[in-house]
Amino acid sequence: MTSRPEKTITDPRLLAMKEKLSTEEGRRIYVKRKHTVEPVFGIINQVMGYRQTLLRGLEKVSGDWGLVCLAYNFKRLFSFKTA
Repeated sequence: MTSRPEKTITDPRLLAMKEKLSTEEGRRIYVKRKHTVEPVFGIINQVMGYRQTLLRGLEKVSGDWGLVCLAYNFKRLFSFKTA
């Protein structure tokens, strides 16, 4: 099995991100992503079972997502109340 040659990054956005992650401060900031927003999407996917919308159009999908977020927030509020 032959190894693939490494791809050369030419996109300025990717180069900027690579440069940012090469610093200690950039890695420290980037690792916070795991502790803030991403678990919320995991809970919505796994626990609440919301994987996709059945609606079409930005306005309808935005309304649907708003209801999902509302349900998530109610779920959290209820768990805080009982704790």
